[in-house]
Amino acid sequence: MKKHLIIAAGALAASLSFSAFADSATYQFDPSHTYPSFEADHFGGLSVWRGKFDKSSGTVTLDRAAKTGTVDVTTDVASIHTGSAKLDEHLQTAEFFDAAKFPQANYKGTIKFDGDKPVSVVGNLTMHGITKPVTLKIDSLKCMPHPMLKREVCGVDAVGEFSRDDFGLDYGKQYGFKMKTKLLITAEAVKQQ
Repeated sequence: MKKHLIIAAGALAASLSFSAFADSATYQFDPSHTYPSFEADHFGGLSVWRGKFDKSSGTVTLDRAAKTGTVDVTTDVASIHTGSAKLDEHLQTAEFFDAAKFPQANYKGTIKFDGDKPVSVVGNLTMHGITKPVTLKIDSLKCMPHPMLKREVCGVDAVGEFSRDDFGLDYGKQYGFKMKTKLLITAEAVKQQ
């Protein structure tokens, strides 16, 4: 009887381990539905510049059972889009992003949970050759079966802030531009097989 209990306990432990592993999944960002956007000051409160980056790629890992996850996303700096071609060109120069020298920005972070709910991503943003901590607050996260792809897809909206001069992007500071920049992340990621 004792031998059967040990075997049963071992089988249960193995099945629980497999179940926890089965809850871990990798999702690939869908570039046609992923837009890191920003809001930045113009002349110390005169107006707000808004823009987005059109080309991003990366992955999310999510283990709902263990309440862990990671984010790794890379953005093509030259894909910036503000609605003004002249401003887009200026933002790519050495006065701002210096896209020729630093063509990509990268964010790597760890997903934090409150109970069963992912609530933030604590990570590091590398931009303009400088890496600094940036935390994103998850405003919404929804996962569902994608009706056309027949795979799970997750959508997220997240926000964060950083001071752009921390990354050497201090153009306009001498004219009174506020350096605080707001990030607004809209992304969808498809579960990989």
